[in-house]
Amino acid sequence: MNFLANLHPQVVHFPIAFFLVYALLEIIGIIFRKEYFSKTAHLFLFFGVIGAVAAVLSGNSAVDAAKQLGSKGVNIAAGAIEDHEELANITMWYFTGLLVLRTFIALRKKFSGKMKILFIFLALLGSFLVYRTGQLGGRLVYKHGIGTDLLKGEIRK
Repeated sequence: MNFLANLHPQVVHFPIAFFLVYALLEIIGIIFRKEYFSKTAHLFLFFGVIGAVAAVLSGNSAVDAAKQLGSKGVNIAAGAIEDHEELANITMWYFTGLLVLRTFIALRKKFSGKMKILFIFLALLGSFLVYRTGQLGGRLVYKHGIGTDLLKGEIRK
């Protein structure tokens, strides 16, 4: 499981990028009225969900590994870690639901007009969730030192 734990800092940036580009492509698809952008947005949403699952799994593994090693930093930042973990799970499930809904609507050939505008709103709401989750994760690193060499040194002592 340490393998997954060590991957979290690298893996977490992929869903962030995919989800934000997804939202941008949804907006561009409406502005330019090109089906290409809409289909590409759907693909970015799909890859974002896959990346989010990997990020959540690796993040959960990282917390478990740190707890097993008895890291003081993890104990001090327990509330902040729980907040980040909870919002990351909410964000992952939000976009998973969005993907299922968007796929269902696209397969029924109903993804047009007001439905596209609704999905822009939903994509922007999801982008806020991504922003807030990243903000909490950044606070764990920069304020509490979680996942840095400072705490790794603490663990080795």
